[in-house]
Amino acid sequence: MLDFSLSDEQKALIDTARRFSRERIAPVAAECDREARFPRDVFEAAHELGLVNATVEPEYGGPGLHEMDNALIAEELAWGCTGIQTSLLANTLALTPIRLGGSDAQKKKYLGMLTASPLFASYCTTEPSGGSDVAGMKTTFRAVGDDFVLNGEKCWITNASLASFYVVFATSDPSKRHKGIAAFIVDRDTPGLKVGKHEDKMGQRASDTAAVHFEDVKVPKANLIAPEGEGFKLAMETFNQTRPDIGAMATGLMQRCLDECVAYAKQRKTFGSPISEHQLVQAMLAEMAIGTEATRLLYQKAAWNLDHGVRDPIVSSYAKAFGADRAMQTAVDAVQIFGGNGYVRDYPVEKLMRDAKVLQIYEGTSQIQRLVIARSLTK
Repeated sequence: MLDFSLSDEQKALIDTARRFSRERIAPVAAECDREARFPRDVFEAAHELGLVNATVEPEYGGPGLHEMDNALIAEELAWGCTGIQTSLLANTLALTPIRLGGSDAQKKKYLGMLTASPLFASYCTTEPSGGSDVAGMKTTFRAVGDDFVLNGEKCWITNASLASFYVVFATSDPSKRHKGIAAFIVDRDTPGLKVGKHEDKMGQRASDTAAVHFEDVKVPKANLIAPEGEGFKLAMETFNQTRPDIGAMATGLMQRCLDECVAYAKQRKTFGSPISEHQLVQAMLAEMAIGTEATRLLYQKAAWNLDHGVRDPIVSSYAKAFGADRAMQTAVDAVQIFGGNGYVRDYPVEKLMRDAKVLQIYEGTSQIQRLVIARSLTK
């Protein structure tokens, strides 16, 4: 029998995340967007509440929450600001490959670091020569004695300027494609590692984004997560685990659009009546509500699959592709409902539209998700 109900613990978790989003994130979102600044104090407060690193097991200091729980948190925090939320929960992307493929010693050290103190970690796959083509990466590694030496560049790395360590994917030989890829943990203070300039982005400006450069960066063999030939599979499984969170983010952003538009449409009057009484505006509100609820169901199914050991990556791609595209359309419609007011920064919807766009780009573009889905269908 299907059961869409949430447990009492999950309801309490949603309530905590919702209050945090409205009391700590939303009030500073516009200012942080203007200044392209991530609020460290908000991260520290979220860390204290257990809203970050939520899936880390208790033996490594974490709360050991399920993927569904983490996605529920993501939806609520995204309501306040997807830029701040992206940086708040980006540790999940970095810690997932350690949870999936790391040794017990690696988990104790690096997951323990994240849970003990409000620290950041970054996940490094994307490169200037190709984002979606992970197998085509150019960053290389070679074995030198008891170490590996990395050379190359990663770009568009969330929390790069803030991270204490990086999970880095590199290849022994670019011509080997996916067969040459391995994964490493690289500490921030390693000689030869340099963080590039802070990117001046269109949206999600409160999230820190920068390039990371590797010049003869020496990594001990103890920091190898996945050996040559296993790194690509680890990267893909990591994305499978985290794509439901993108669907959850899209849901939070759409819910914010819907809430703002309903409130505005009820008080804004044209032709002698509130615009909420105009049928074409009603139609846009209805489409917003449909898209929000449909994405919520998709991301929750994808998260449920992960929690119950159901190996079906196509559902994560459904949630990511559908949610990102509907979030973009919902934000565009929100600006339309606000009219001229929607085009200025005095109102929140222009920021929501700018923030929504990157959901169609990072962690696999909407086009790549459709390729994943189509190949799965025709395999």
